[in-house]
Amino acid sequence: MSSVQSNRGDSYGRDQSVGELLSQVTSDVQTLFRQEVELAKTEVRQEATKAGKAAGMYGGAGFAGYMTLLFLSLAAVLGLANVMDGGWAALIVTAVWAVVAAVLYARGRARMRTVSPTPEKTVETMKENAQWARHPTR
Repeated sequence: MSSVQSNRGDSYGRDQSVGELLSQVTSDVQTLFRQEVELAKTEVRQEATKAGKAAGMYGGAGFAGYMTLLFLSLAAVLGLANVMDGGWAALIVTAVWAVVAAVLYARGRARMRTVSPTPEKTVETMKENAQWARHPTR
């Protein structure tokens, strides 16, 4: 019987000891872990890009706010004094820039809400890996 087993073992390579199998499993787990870390890095980079774009919208809103103050000053000096009272002209220009600032802020806020700080794909695959580790034959 052992000659049959050794022949069968020879046709598949050689029989591996428990230590060799554990070494292989350990190596596979290390490779899997490195791949999961790489996936997490990729996901974090993608989320950081989204956060950067949202921050740009906040920056645009800040610039628009600055322009609000600038045009308030300019409108006070150069307003449409010949069409209406200078104060009302300044208020109109200020209101336009305030709307621009509000729109940029709202868009930046909406984009920031789509940013996810957790690497969701990595979490999902880690759950699958844990499930497989508990029941490798399924």
